[in-house]
Amino acid sequence: MMKKEDFRIVFMGTPEFAVCILDKLVQNHYSIVGVITAPDKPAGRGQQVNESAIKKYALENQLNILQPTNLKDETFIHQLEDLRADLFVVVAFRMLPEVVWAMPPKGTINLHASLLPNYRGAAPINWAVINGDKETGVTSFFIEKEIDTGKVIERAKLPIGENETVGELHDRLMNLGATVIESTIQKIINGEAIGIEQLKLAEGELKIAPKIFKQDCKIEWNQNVDIIHNFVRGLSPYPAAWCTLKNSLKGEIKTFKLFLSEKTMIPSNNTTSLKEDVDGILFPCDDFYLKVTELQMEGKRKMHFKEFSAGNSVSDWQIEY
Repeated sequence: MMKKEDFRIVFMGTPEFAVCILDKLVQNHYSIVGVITAPDKPAGRGQQVNESAIKKYALENQLNILQPTNLKDETFIHQLEDLRADLFVVVAFRMLPEVVWAMPPKGTINLHASLLPNYRGAAPINWAVINGDKETGVTSFFIEKEIDTGKVIERAKLPIGENETVGELHDRLMNLGATVIESTIQKIINGEAIGIEQLKLAEGELKIAPKIFKQDCKIEWNQNVDIIHNFVRGLSPYPAAWCTLKNSLKGEIKTFKLFLSEKTMIPSNNTTSLKEDVDGILFPCDDFYLKVTELQMEGKRKMHFKEFSAGNSVSDWQIEY
């Protein structure tokens, strides 16, 4: 049986979510012979060059880094071949061409932040919360031609808290994912990784997880409080659910982002006006009020509701449909 120190791995990833998984492998002495991540790009007002979270980690840990702009480029393909990897591990990276994922003898595995086959797509954590699911998880699988459809190696579940935001859930899934990837790699080394067809794991109608754009994040207040609460926490902290409010006294209309909320059983009585409560600002939904404790008015920083209330008469603000 091959030792993990001799099992050559190329890791592919870009954001912070992937860093936790890579760190787990590095700390446990797996042989990371290459790290593939996105090219540097200018970002922000100053257009300063921005390195991916994975690149920063790889530099700190003196790992071999490749940053191809074209994954089919012949030079890059030859560089990959020269690494003589047994396995590619992909976490939060681009879609790979077959010439890449079919290269290593032990295959290419991916970690997806859902219980596949549910929530295939770009935003699985967001959609699980938006849809009010009570549990989610992570899945390791072998990459095949169609995205997120390969044979499942391992799945692990987590409960979703009633008021848990997608940001909080993201961090818990990240840590769970690190454990699952290490377990999956060990199964592959031991020859115990038996892939299961995803459709054999399907229960009922499959849910999808398409990419979320800013226009998708507008709150529709003519829905019940359960739906809106799930929507707010499913987009918090990013990209953030938003709405427009009108100040009836000043006549101004402002965009607000909402970050932390709780459901109430206080009837909204068909009003559009906000109310101040001792522990939050009450936004009227179709049935009950939604209590908001963290928000951001356009042009201002994110703030606790008490800071907002100190400088504003909450009852002067109304929902603008």
